[in-house]
Amino acid sequence: MDESTIFEKVKKIIVDQLRVDENLVTMDSNIQEDLGADSLDAVELIMALEEEFGIDVQDEEAENFKTVGDVVRYIEKRL
Repeated sequence: MDESTIFEKVKKIIVDQLRVDENLVTMDSNIQEDLGADSLDAVELIMALEEEFGIDVQDEEAENFKTVGDVVRYIEKRL
């Protein structure tokens, strides 16, 4: 699966979970500052990503996710 396909899936999950406009979701979007995710949102987001991509994300790895691009690159490496 290539980066753009992963990004589109991640973007859809973010839009659904955080209820933000899809135009706000870019590779450079900061998940907390730009998209307004709080700690509960972050946990729910990780769970949705794990289910969608069939991966397990460790808490210490998830703490490094600052931007949407961080998430996409992490998933790309895991698949």
